Amino acid sequence: MKRPPRFYILDADHHVVPTNDMLVWARFFEGTKRLVAMTDITSAIMVSTVFIGIDHRYFGEGPPLLFETMIFGGPLNQSQWRYASWDDAETGHKAAVRKARQASKQKI
Repeated sequence: MKRPPRFYILDADHHVVPTNDMLVWARFFEGTKRLVAMTDITSAIMVSTVFIGIDHRYFGEGPPLLFETMIFGGPLNQSQWRYASWDDAETGHKAAVRKARQASKQKI
């Protein structure tokens, strides 16, 4: 029985590529190609979206959850969302920025 992929990297077009080779995965993570977006809401609130490279879908079925948006600071501190694709992560980042701005009473 073939083992499911344990690790994931991104190709040049931001498509997910599965791998079971930890060295390939580690070399990819030495680079800076993981950042999808980062937005400062205020000097104390930031929204970050990154490729995490390990599936965080612990329950249920569906594609691996490999991207994560997190809010740091403010009323929504440590709120997070996960996605399966770069495109979904970009969309989710924009939604999290709107939520963080609304929660901090910043005009949108």
